[in-house]
Order: sequence, then C-alpha cells, then structure tokens
Amino acid sequence: MATHLAVLLFLAVLLAGAATSARGFYLPGVAPADFRRKDALAVKVSQLSSIKTQLPYSYYSLPFCRPDAIVDSAENLGELLRGDRIENTPYVFEMREPRMCQIVCKTAFTQEGANDVKEKIDDDYRINMILDNLPLVVPIKRMDKDARTVYQHGVHVGVKGQYSGSKEEKHFIHNHLTFLVKYHKDAKTDLARIVAFEVKPFRLTGCPKSAWSTASSVCWMLIISQISFIVIYAECSVKHEHDGDWKGNATRLKTCDPHSRRLVLDSNSPQEVEANKDIIFSYDVNFEESNIKWSSRWDTYLLMTDDQIHWFSIINSLMIVLFLSGMVAMIMLRTLYRDITKYNQLDVEEDAQEETGWKLVHGDVFRPPVCAELLCVYVGTGVQFFGMLLVTLIFAILGILSPSNRGGLMTAMLFAWVFMGLLAGYSSARLYKVFKGSEWKKVTVKTAMMFPGTIFAIFFVLNALIWGERSSGAVPFTTMSVLVLLWFGISVPLVFVGSYHGFKKPATDDPVRTNKIPRPIPEQPWYMHPAMLVLLGGLLPFGAVFIELFFILTSIWLHQFYYIFGFLFLVFVILVLTCAEIAVVLCYFQLCGEDYHWWWRSYLTAGSSAVYLFLYAGFYFFTKLDITRAVSGVLYFGYMLIASYAFFVLTGTVGFYACFWFTRLIYSSVKID
Repeated sequence: MATHLAVLLFLAVLLAGAATSARGFYLPGVAPADFRRKDALAVKVSQLSSIKTQLPYSYYSLPFCRPDAIVDSAENLGELLRGDRIENTPYVFEMREPRMCQIVCKTAFTQEGANDVKEKIDDDYRINMILDNLPLVVPIKRMDKDARTVYQHGVHVGVKGQYSGSKEEKHFIHNHLTFLVKYHKDAKTDLARIVAFEVKPFRLTGCPKSAWSTASSVCWMLIISQISFIVIYAECSVKHEHDGDWKGNATRLKTCDPHSRRLVLDSNSPQEVEANKDIIFSYDVNFEESNIKWSSRWDTYLLMTDDQIHWFSIINSLMIVLFLSGMVAMIMLRTLYRDITKYNQLDVEEDAQEETGWKLVHGDVFRPPVCAELLCVYVGTGVQFFGMLLVTLIFAILGILSPSNRGGLMTAMLFAWVFMGLLAGYSSARLYKVFKGSEWKKVTVKTAMMFPGTIFAIFFVLNALIWGERSSGAVPFTTMSVLVLLWFGISVPLVFVGSYHGFKKPATDDPVRTNKIPRPIPEQPWYMHPAMLVLLGGLLPFGAVFIELFFILTSIWLHQFYYIFGFLFLVFVILVLTCAEIAVVLCYFQLCGEDYHWWWRSYLTAGSSAVYLFLYAGFYFFTKLDITRAVSGVLYFGYMLIASYAFFVLTGTVGFYACFWFTRLIYSSVKID
C-alpha cells in the first residue's frame, strides 16, 4: 500500500508540474484573429463589477455614452451565470492607428443618473471591457525593483476627493481613458494579432506634481497603495471645454491638443458628477508592437507571483498525508496483521479465550444502519460530485478550459454534473442492494432530487435577492429554464438508468454473517465520543487544503485570475488521500472499542471538514473582504453554504468508501465460525 501511495503521489506531482509549467495551450478551434492596418476593432463591455458589493451590473445601467444600436453578443451558460452581459460600445479603434483625444459623446446626467454614478463610485465599481477576447487590465507595479507586474481587472468608474482648501468630499467621474493595445506582427506579412489590452499608466511627467494632492489639477490621478503595490492609473477626470458650437466628434476641445505628447493640456478642475451638467467623454488609444506571441498572450495575466506559497501548501499537505499514511501502514502491517494472526490461531486452540477487539463485533459490523436510504442517496451524490470535479480538473490542466473561453469552466462543471448522474444512480443502487433494500425507485428519486433540489432552492432565494437589487448577476428566466431542463431532461433520466443497472446486478455478499439480535455497545471513553471523533476527523482534511482555499476564495471574491489547476489537482489528490486515511484510522479505533456503528460515522468523519470550510469562509469574510451591504453578505454566506454542502458530500463519500473497503478487507481475512 505504501508503494502504491508513493507512486500515486509521484505521478500527481509530475502532472501538476507539467500543468503549471505549460504555456500557450489552447482549445482547438479557438483560432487567432489576424488584423491588417486600419481594420476595425470591436471594443465591448461585459459588466460593472465591485469587490465591495459582489453585485455585477450592466454597463449601460449607468448613463454612459451609447452606440446607435446596442448589440448583445452571444453568451454561453457560464457567462450568464457569472453575470456577464457582453455588449458593443461607441469606442472606435482601427488597428495600428493611434488616436488622441477622441470624443465619444457629450451627455448630461439626470438627478437619478448622477446618484447612480455616485453610488457606483462609493462602491468602487470597475468597468470591464473586452477586445479580441482579452479583458481590459490595469498594470500594477510593485515598489520593489525586481518584482513582476501584476494586473487588475477593469478601470474604476470614478473617484472621491476634495478640492484644495475644502473638506467637502466630491465625486469625480473618469471621463478620459488612455488605452494601450499591444500587437504581435508577422515578419513576412502585414498581419498582426492583438496580445494585450491595457489602460496605460501615466508617467510622473504626464501630469504636474499638483495632481498628487489636489483635485484642481490637470489629471485626477488615483493612487492606490496595497501592501507593497503602488499604481497610478490613466483614469483622468477632465472637465472638457470646447471652442464654438458643438459639432459632435468633430468639435475642437480646448483641453486637448492631439498634436502634443501630453493628452490633456489644460483644465480648471476635474469633472465632478453633477446633475444636468454637460460631461464630455473622450479617450486615447495607442498601439505598441510586442514580442509576445498570440499563443502566450494570457501568460502575463496568469503568471504566478506567489508560487512558493503554493509549494509550501503542497509540502504542508504532504506532511499530513505522510503522517496519516504512516498510521495506516502501522495499522495494516503491524497491528492488524498481528490481530488477524492471533484471531486465526485462537480458533484452532482448544483453550481459546473469549474474542476481543474488532473481531468481537463481526456479527454486527455489516448490520444496515439507520436511515440507510438517506446514506445511499448521499453516497450516490458524492460519487456524482467526485466525477464532476475529476473530469473538470483533467480538462482544466490539459488547457482545454482556457480563460480565453470565458464562462467555459462553469459550463463544463454543469454539464459534467448532469452526465455524472449515471454514476450517482448506479452507486446509490449498488449500496442499497448491499443493504438488502427493495424500493430502489424511491432511492433513485431521492438521489436525483435531494441534493440538486436543496441547491436549487438556495440558489433561487439568492437569485431573488439579486433581482431585487436590479443586478445583471440575476439569472434570467430563460437561463433558469435551461437549468431546470438540464436537471429534469438529462440528469434525472440518467440517474434512473444508472440505478436500474446497478440494482439489477447481484448484491455483493458480506464477508461475515450478521446476527439477528444486535449486540449492546459498551460505554465508550470521552475521547471516543462520536462528536469528538467526527470533529477531529474533519480537521486534518481541511488542514491539507486551507492554504489553497485562500487563493480560490481570493480569485472568486476579489476578482483575480486563477489558472493554477495543476496545483489544484495535486491538492485534490491529497484531499482524497487524507479523507480516506483519517476515516480508516478512526474507523479502526471505533471497531476496537466494540462500536459497530461505522456506516454514518465514516461519512461524517471526513465530511465534517465542511464545517471548518464554512467557519474559514466566515473568517475570510471579516478579515479580507470589505463588504458592507447586508444583501452582499447574505449572498456571500449563501454561496459559501452551497460550497460547504458540496464539500461535505464529496469528502464524506470518500471517507465512506475507504471504510467500506477497509471493513470488508479485514473481516474477510479472519476465520469466523
């Protein structure tokens, strides 16, 4: 067993290393787009997002400049569930044709519109744009010289500040953006491919020094310090002025000189958000040739700056696995081997003493537990969830679920879950057959409905709250109908098909006979109390994954890139091994105490790690997030409750099957009359 474990871990490390070092692998069919000089480039928006509220909104929910006709792009199921609403914009780019101080539109906010913009500025909302399937990012440079540049999603709607000599706080909108499009040019042709889409930071010479301390400067420079980060955004708030009558995009602005290197030359004050006051939106776009190839254009966004922490997490988890493996090896190779040898010798001796230890409960160890149907349902659901995660992770580490396929990860998980219903039905029916049950259709219905129904009910309530906030994150009725169709049209029938074939196969015989009269269980010491063992059992599996869990929560709730699926797969393997080993160890101690109620205990022992997951989610909420809205807090804990429930089902099933295999193995190895 130890040899097999070492081989498994070695292969997992190799696979994780290969996945984390892979670069530029894309799903076949995602072809690059080649552009000639002056080709039109479609700039799109996906959503307004905020880490404070976690409620996405459509870009045009604010009174921004609109194109003549708003066109929605085709979106997959994952994008709709994420709250993306990809739409066109009035920004006009032409490949490799720089433009300076281009007017987008002139608009005036109504009182309601001005209040909406101020609210979004208060909540730190960002505008998320897309060009050639690349997200708009802001480079953030660390203060230390050798540090790599990291990238932030989107640009802020605006900023709050004070005029010089005033204590009154004002809201200023970022109505002037400077874009930078990087491209890789083919040396043999005039074709080029887009490899980066950024908002270019100003240099310190871009605006006068007064910009750092006063709002009456030429550019409103937003300075953000985060630990060792400092960044100056080219999100300028400029109160534009123009000469003569308004002539649309052909109007000559006093505050811009397109022939100067500096984009904004003069402004009495930044653009304050006020009702019924004209606001002119403008932008600059520059193009820069890059050595980055199209196949590697995501590498800069996905580059890990904290890989040492991940490896520390892996080593920490491996130490837990090796510790548990040592205990299992000791039980299997020494204690258990000695017990089996002693029991077999006692059977042939005339002066055989009374049986002791785990052999004493051989007549009750395979007695069906209470609520056996419910256990079958949860085991089948756990197998379904395990299969979904395994398939998704394999596709992810192979690069098929690339971030260029927006929403692809969530879509893949949904479809994998639906089709894994076949395994759920088969597993629940096989276990139900072991318990000598006959109402397999009843178990099948519960398997198909219980877990998905609970998740759907919670999701429906959360979605109603999002609808109440008029957020684009609310799942539309048509999308909800698609989810219900996948559930009842595909998943439920597959569960029935799996159950039919699983129940039709002959039941697996128990290694020993079960007595008709249950044996009384002796009083257990305090440290063998079921609650004590269950809580202790969940601590080690959680300890093996909690560091990686931090990065997962950060990527979800702080809107950062996460693409280290190689590490995630290795952590998943370690989690499975940890759950299996801790369940086997505690199951052995339980049987030695002559307590044969191991069925549910084995499930709850590993599944209790979900309790620690939910508690850690609460700790993360109060220490790492800046969520102030009650609705946002309910959404956070609602979604983390769903995640914890799924984690309970997954880990509990792993622990159950480990103990199921362990008990059948040891009781088939002794001679019993």
